Order: sequence, then structure tokens, then C-alpha cells
Amino acid sequence: MPPIRRRTRVIFVDCDAQAGRQVQRRCEPLADVELITSFQTAKRRILQREAQLLVTNLRLDAYNGLHLVYLASGSEVLTRCLVYSAYPDLKLIEEAQAAGAMYERASSLPYALPSYIFAELPRRDRRSPLFADRRQLFRGGRRSADVPFVASI
Repeated sequence: MPPIRRRTRVIFVDCDAQAGRQVQRRCEPLADVELITSFQTAKRRILQREAQLLVTNLRLDAYNGLHLVYLASGSEVLTRCLVYSAYPDLKLIEEAQAAGAMYERASSLPYALPSYIFAELPRRDRRSPLFADRRQLFRGGRRSADVPFVASI
């Protein structure tokens, strides 16, 4: 009999409850997702609960998600952190990565988050927020059979 796998506990923090519900619906079959819309509540929940993954918006009204990342990384419970934003702020993203958090753009979060739940995350996010994801760009391509045609133009 295979061992019973515990469901991953995720704390999702965003001031926009509608965006949070969209992500919650997408990840609910995979994990227990707790949606929090207040910074103060999120701060208390991080200190009270053992969550395996903290997902937070970089901008939380008067606060930012970095406060929560530092709080989660300072606790004795191993909590991986994922920070996202719709409007990238390079300095804050670099600071979040230096604190051990992964970074995603808000537009790709609903699609990327399910893979973060079960993936073995690296210790550091080495991706640069300056460069766009090459998988989203059409780069064309050349087949060896096209070389004579392209060379003749």
C-alpha cells in the first residue's frame, strides 16, 4: 500500500479577493489553499500555521509581500515563498530573490502555481526579471532544407 501523501498547505495573500479566488479554484484539487486579503491577518497566520508554501503579491496596500517573506524565512517551519506582481519593480524582485523567494509575473501565476506546489524548488531563483521568458516569444526557426532558399534571397 503506497504511503498517504499529506495535502500541501498554501497561504495565498492578495488584497484583490477575486484574483485570489481564481488561483484558489485552480489549485484547490492539489492543495489546501487559504486565501487572505489582509496583511495583518497574513502575518498572524504565518506565525500560527505550518504552511509549506507562501504565495504573496509584492504589493499589499501600505505593505509589501517582502515583509511576509522575511517573516516566513525567519520561522522554524520550512516555508517556501513565491512572490508575484503585475507591475514588476526590479529592486523589490531582486530583494525577494535574495531572501530566497521565487518570482512570477501575475499574468502567468494561475498557470505556474500548480507546478510550484509539488516541485522541488531550487534554493535560489536565478532567473533574471529583466529578460522575458523566451518560451513566449516566437523566434522562428530554420530547417536545413531551407538554407539554400534563404541564401538565394
